Order: sequence, then C-alpha cells, then structure tokens
Amino acid sequence: MNLLHSNDRLGEYPPSLYAATRDQLAPFPPLKGEVQADVVVIGAGYTGLSAALHLAETGRRVIVLEAHRVGFGASGRNGGQLGSGQRLEVDDLEKMAGREAARRLWDLAEEAKRLTRDLAARAGVSVVDGVAHAFRKPDEFSHAKAMSEKLARDYDYTQVEPLDRDAFRAILPSEAYVAGELDHGAGHLHPLNLSLGMARLATAAGATILELSEVTSIQHGKTAGQKTTVTTAGGRVTCDQLILAANGYLGNLEPKVAARVMPINNFIVATEPLGARRAEVLTRDIAVHDTKFVVNYWRLDPEGRLIFGGGENVSYSFPSDIAAKVRKPLLEIYPSLADLKFTHAWGGTLAITMNRMPCFIRPAPNCLSASGYSGHGLAIATLAGKLMAQAVQGQSEGFDTMAALPSPAFPGGAMLRWPMLVAGMSWYSLRDRLGI
Repeated sequence: MNLLHSNDRLGEYPPSLYAATRDQLAPFPPLKGEVQADVVVIGAGYTGLSAALHLAETGRRVIVLEAHRVGFGASGRNGGQLGSGQRLEVDDLEKMAGREAARRLWDLAEEAKRLTRDLAARAGVSVVDGVAHAFRKPDEFSHAKAMSEKLARDYDYTQVEPLDRDAFRAILPSEAYVAGELDHGAGHLHPLNLSLGMARLATAAGATILELSEVTSIQHGKTAGQKTTVTTAGGRVTCDQLILAANGYLGNLEPKVAARVMPINNFIVATEPLGARRAEVLTRDIAVHDTKFVVNYWRLDPEGRLIFGGGENVSYSFPSDIAAKVRKPLLEIYPSLADLKFTHAWGGTLAITMNRMPCFIRPAPNCLSASGYSGHGLAIATLAGKLMAQAVQGQSEGFDTMAALPSPAFPGGAMLRWPMLVAGMSWYSLRDRLGI
C-alpha cells in the first residue's frame, strides 16, 4: 500500500515548520537481504522508537522497519501537546470500566507524561509547561470545574486551574470562548525533534533502525514457538516477536487492527514570528485546544511563530489548499489576524477508534499492536511502546490494562469504515458550525 500523500516525497520530510527547524539526524539505510532479530518493530514513531529503546536496553536484538523516515508520520507532524490523562475524561472512563480501572488508566497516563518528559530531557528537547482547554459554552466550563474537583479528590491531581471569562481572556484574548482551564502539569514541545532524539537514544542502546523499508507482508507464526517473517521490497527479517507501531500508516497489513482503527487527516499552518503581535494570540507561553469535535489547537514556538491546527478529512488525500482550510477556523477565533501570512502548511495522518480509546491488541501469538490514539497520542503512544516492550519480556500488566478496554470494530469492519465515518464526521462538523 502506498502511504505517501500528494505533497509527500519518498525519503523526505513533509514541508512543515518542524522539518525546517529539526535537529539533524543522518538517514538510516534500508533493509537488504535476509536477517534475524529477537523483535521486529514496524514504524519509527513514538510507539515504535520507545519499544525499540526499552527492548534494546535489556539486550534484545531489535530491528525497526520504517517505510519512510524516523518521525515521518504523526509523530513528526502533530501539534506538540503533551496532555494529561487518557483521551476520555475520568467520568467517562468510570462508566466504561469502573472506578478502579479508571484510576489505573489515569495513573498510566501520568506515567506516560513522566516517561515522555524523561526521554525528552535525555534527547535534549525542551518541554514548556502549560496546556489550556478553551470552552465555547457555559455548561462546558461547569463540567470542567466539576472534573477538576473530582481529579483533586479522587485522583490526587491538583494541577488543573479553572479560569472564568475574564481570567481566561487575560491569557487568550478572543471572543470565541466563555472560559477555560489551565493544566499546569501538561506541556508542549517540538514533536519531530522528540522522534529524532528517541531514535538517537534507541540506536545508542543497540537497536537497528532501517528507513525506506516499507513492509509488504507479514507471515505470523501460528504458535508461540514459531518464528514470524516480515518482508519488504529489499529483504526479509525473521523474528521471535513482532510489534506493530505504524498507527494510521499501518494500512491493511493486519486486518484485526484495520477493522478497529481508522486513519484520518489533520492539518496545521505556521506563521512568521509575530513579534509584538504575539500578545494578540496568547499572553503566556502555553498551548491551547478547544472543545469542538473537529478540534482547534495552537501554540507559539520559541521564536513567536503561531502554530495552529484545525480541520480534518477522512479520505486518504489532502486538500489542494491546506492553508485555506486551516485559515477559516483560525479567523473564527482571531479575526484580527486576517492579514497574517503562512510560511508553512502541512497535513498528517493520525488514527482514531470507535470509542476514542487506544486499541491495544494481540493479533497473533507473537504479535503486539497499539494504535488509534485519537489525537491524544504524544505521551500515550510513547508509553505504549514501553508497555509492549515489557509485555515481550513477560511483564504484561500495563499492556493488559489497556487491552482490557472495549475495542469495537467499526461498523462493517475495514471495508465499510470509510463511508460510515464520513457520514458521522459530517454530522459532527455540522454541529460545530451550528454551535450545538
């Protein structure tokens, strides 16, 4: 399956601000010939690199197969927000899995943040504290205040500060929101540099990363004692264990995952440094996301450039004018910025699930998969790699906690998920436009 978009070039990063400001990392060679490994990891994003690093640190022979470049997919294109918790709030998790399981899931998410901050520090990538949640309606703010009290009372998390209309507008000067909250325990960073830094850590620990090595087929061992064979255009790897970490770029390599995980596209723009005008956007160095179903998210980088994400589609093609698609939601929030010129506009493919919780699954006796982070993947994806590495070593408690969550297939499975989701997304996009 060709996983390149129309403006992607094989072996090159997409024309994003992140690619233009990234740390340098020499390309890795492609797979050639037949080799053996203890573990093969498919995908060199946060999940795959974290798995490779943690396995290599235990002495396992690990090969990472990446179809393009390290961090080429969502791990190098996202909004850079290191969020707290799981994709669903704790009250929804309690309804889904019970209070004890919800607490375990919250604790795992806190571990995910700690792990990501630690890896970022080891990689020399700075993390700036503070992520705000912007509310469009009073009832959203009321619910958020109740949730912040619940987090403090039941989950020992006291980092969320509710902000009424005036306090929030002192930070975010826009008429689009009625109030907000600021999570002091969350943060933001340069997402591609985190990927590149994790790759350096993984190779230093002994992992082998092979780029331009798109997997074309997988032959699973039928029992736990049988080997798995992974094939690319350039060669084959025989391994004891396989980790699937390609998220929205997995294609149809594993039907059990494809039926449960839907790739969608999201789009981002960046501006020139704003100088004194940065105060028209934010008066504090935080990241923001709002409550729209098709969420808007933004932050200022260290040079004062606005990085703003908004708009989605569920086809595999990008719009011809990404900048125009993103400019519309940006101007709904900041109409005074109509004259701003964009220096970069790019898209990327993430993956969602039916219930918006990650899909942790064992598709075959020697295979582990984690994907479908639903826009909340920076920390959770990094932890997912560690959890799969631990499961390979027989310590599967964390992986099993995530895998115990419901992971329903899309209606019609992989065959009909596209038209069904298009219909659903169209409905929620209409609700956003109507302010429902």
